[in-house]
Amino acid sequence: MADVPARPFRQVLLKLHSRCNLACDYCYVYQHADQSWRTRPKVMSPEVIAAAADRVAEHVRSWGIDAIAVVLHGGEPLLAGPEAVGAVTRAVREALGGAVASRFTVQTNGVLLDQPMLEALRRHDIGVGVSLDGPAQANDRHRRYAHGAGSHADVAAGLDRLRADRFRHLYRGLLCTIDVRNDPIEVYEALLAFEPPTMDLLLPHGNWTDPPPFRVPGDPATPYGDWLVTIFDRWYDAPQRTDIRLFSSIISLLLGGSSGYEATGLDPVDYVTIETDGAIEQSDALKTAADGAAGTGLNVFDNTLDEALAHPGVRARQVGLEGLAESCRRCPAVRVCGGGHYAHRFRAPADFGNPTVYCADQLRLIDHIRDRVFADLRPALPATVR
Repeated sequence: MADVPARPFRQVLLKLHSRCNLACDYCYVYQHADQSWRTRPKVMSPEVIAAAADRVAEHVRSWGIDAIAVVLHGGEPLLAGPEAVGAVTRAVREALGGAVASRFTVQTNGVLLDQPMLEALRRHDIGVGVSLDGPAQANDRHRRYAHGAGSHADVAAGLDRLRADRFRHLYRGLLCTIDVRNDPIEVYEALLAFEPPTMDLLLPHGNWTDPPPFRVPGDPATPYGDWLVTIFDRWYDAPQRTDIRLFSSIISLLLGGSSGYEATGLDPVDYVTIETDGAIEQSDALKTAADGAAGTGLNVFDNTLDEALAHPGVRARQVGLEGLAESCRRCPAVRVCGGGHYAHRFRAPADFGNPTVYCADQLRLIDHIRDRVFADLRPALPATVR
């Protein structure tokens, strides 16, 4: 591994609750290779919360960080209840003291966004991101209750309550997992109807050993790239206040800026996960690759977050180009693509040194965005550089 200085964690995902009230058939926590959720506590105990808060504060002080983002995650974190949500927020803020800014958000399926929960989120200034896959037919294809009923109506009701004047300032955006069988414009417009400040369009998790739906490894067809290009053109031609982070990060990188987005660019990974039992882990998405792939062997009672920075999996995502496959390092799009999402590079039994399984799709999208943006910029450039 290259002798590249470690970068501190600036985002911590706290797994407040390890179970869920939905049974989404693509869920990376429950439906893939790693089944460690079965043996973990359902809810983070007060002891784990206190130890995690102390570790976060210790890390912030040791690196002189002036701000930290904390994401309450799951499972479905709101299953822990309003009191637990308040307890974990208070514990972290008290451990940090007044000198460090802390930004809290919760990523939820939206079903439990009732009035008491929203009041608790407002009281503790916790932003809210909601998962929704589009209109009812698209969303309920995957995001269902265990008894088979779709969740769209309940999520829409939760979003309507969140968007009320009293709570609207908490609204952070929508997260949509792509299914290429759904019409992209219908999905986009259905999401836009909820007026999200930001929108994340996520490729379904998969890899070279366990490919995602409708993606044949090595096939030059680009079903996901084509789907995303359709939405990009609608978004780009009629700009909205809603930011689609995948698109804006690609544009930023094409113009020499940074990414700030896990699936693009070469920015070092800057987040860590703490499970309900106190285990310190890497990205949850690695649970789709292999059993234990997200693990570090560390926990908040015995180990610091600095120790997690030294883990080979974390280091591999902080060294930039050297951490990528040779074919990626030679690719002209590498500084924009960044090799794709780390979990999507996996090939059994333990090889992450591959391009993303979505390589063709990502090149399709990047090339299309480049051509459109540069065509618009060309008239403004001096004749000598057009």
